[in-house]
Order: sequence, then structure tokens, then C-alpha cells
Amino acid sequence: MVGEIVRFIKVLPVFILSSLYCYFIASKFSKAKLRLLSLLPVFSIFVVLPLYFSSILFTSSVGLFVTWLTTFKLLLFTFDSGPLASNPPLSFPLFASIAFFPTRTKHNKTTPHDQKSLPKLLPLNLPTKVVILAILILGNSYIDLVCPNNVKSWINGATVYFYLDVVMSLSNVFVQSTFGVEVRQPFNEPYLATSLQNLWGRRWNLLVSETLHSTIYKPIRYKVGMPRWVAVVTVFVVSGLMHELLYYYMVRANPTWEFTWFFVIHGVCLALEIELKRAYEKKWQLQRAVSTLLTTMFTGTTTLWLLFPLMLKTLA
Repeated sequence: MVGEIVRFIKVLPVFILSSLYCYFIASKFSKAKLRLLSLLPVFSIFVVLPLYFSSILFTSSVGLFVTWLTTFKLLLFTFDSGPLASNPPLSFPLFASIAFFPTRTKHNKTTPHDQKSLPKLLPLNLPTKVVILAILILGNSYIDLVCPNNVKSWINGATVYFYLDVVMSLSNVFVQSTFGVEVRQPFNEPYLATSLQNLWGRRWNLLVSETLHSTIYKPIRYKVGMPRWVAVVTVFVVSGLMHELLYYYMVRANPTWEFTWFFVIHGVCLALEIELKRAYEKKWQLQRAVSTLLTTMFTGTTTLWLLFPLMLKTLA
């Protein structure tokens, strides 16, 4: 682990130089195509950067937060859109922080996801989440000894959830306290999801959801003019491919496409759910408890089938 921390310190200048280049040079190109061409060297560096690390923690974190999210934020910036585009322009420290930290800042206009309040069951604060994450990590070796594989898989899944939530929440704390900007929560109790649309759009990893919506869904739906279901399924295909890339960084082996199939299945089912809601929601609605149970069963079944075997193999 010490060696990985040293490697991370060594690549910090890459993040700083990339930020300087994007802010002071690439941003000067007014045309989207020229700005995109100017950013290709940065994207190339981000793609190979996780390969510099060897631990699952660092490769997956750099792969998710930099190779995926920072690249997509810069893609939006290419077209003067997304969290990095602002009029007047952001200061350089704020630009670099939003680019590289997994944080969601509030826009001037409230998004649909923020307008509708969602019920809460366990509104855990950040210190509580940190304690839970520490217990899960410290107890990992004991869990491996006493727990069967199915239980171990669920515990590992909970560890991933709390790790992402804690890292993103700490990023929010840093950005908000340093720059005084408003931020939004990264997760919203995904275990209370009442539908796939509710799960993926309003509860699970909202930074990724928002990024995919801006970079994939909106251009396909409104620029290209494709049907809603095509845009939805495409978003999930892209998400699946990005998860395959993250898995490759962690194991350095050819993909077996379980991640892609997981997200394709969820994308197709979500597109079908949206169309059924448009046609029948006013006539026939399920009770919240029933819809939550059905969503949990479907998500749990597909996770056990496609994702948990990979998780056990990776962490073995």
C-alpha cells in the first residue's frame, strides 16, 4: 500500500499539468472540434493512467474518477456544457477541483432530480458512514474466514457502496468548504428504490447518472433525435463498457462481458418500464412496498447472477 501511495504522489503532477493545459490552453479554442482535438492527448494519458497502479483500490479509483468521470466532464466542456463550463469562467482552482474530484455542484437551475424529495429510512451522516466503512474494511479478513460466498458478496457490495459514498461526500466537503459552492449528495439510499428509474436516476451514484445523462442521453435524444428507449439503452451500454474497462484495469484480463450484460438488461428493462408508466401509470399503480420489493428482487437477482461471481473472483 505504501508503494501505491508513492505512485499516486508521483502522478499528482500529471493531474496538475492536465488541469493547467485544459484551463489555459484548450479552453482558448472557441470551436468544439478544435477544442476536442486539443484535448485528445489528455484523454490518452487518462486512459493509461490506471495501469500505473497495481492495487484494486487505486486502479479502480483512478479509473472511475479520472479515466471515466473527468474525461466525460472535459467532453462536455468541449461543447461549452457541463459543470466545467461557466459564464463567467470558473477560477482555476475551482475548475481543477470540479474536474478531478467526484463531486456534484448545484447549478443555477434546479434539476428534476432535485425538485422531488424522496423518503428516507436511514439518513446516515458522514461520520457514521466513515465508521461503517472502517468496520467493513477492518473486518474483511474475518469475513473471509466465517462467511459463505453469498454473504461475503453482499458485504463486499456494501463496502463498495460505502466507499464510493464516503469518497464522494468527502470531496463535497472539500469543495464546499474551500470554494463556498453548493453541492449535492452522491447517493440517496438506493435500497429504498421503488423502480429501476428511481434507482438509476435518483438514488444510485448520482454523479455517474448525471454525467451519462448529459454526455450520452441528451445528445442522442435531442441532437440526433432518436426515440427515448434508444437513448436509455445506449446510456446503459456505455455504462456497461466503462465498467468493463474498470474491471480490466483491476484484473488485467480480457473482458468476459458480465458487466455489459448486466447494464444492457437493466437498460432494456428500464426503457420498457418508462413506456409502461407512460401508458398505464395513471390507471394502475403499485403500492410503494410492493414496488420496492420487486425492484430489490430484480436488482438483487441480476447482481447475484452477473456481478457477484466477478466480485468474488477479483477479491479472491
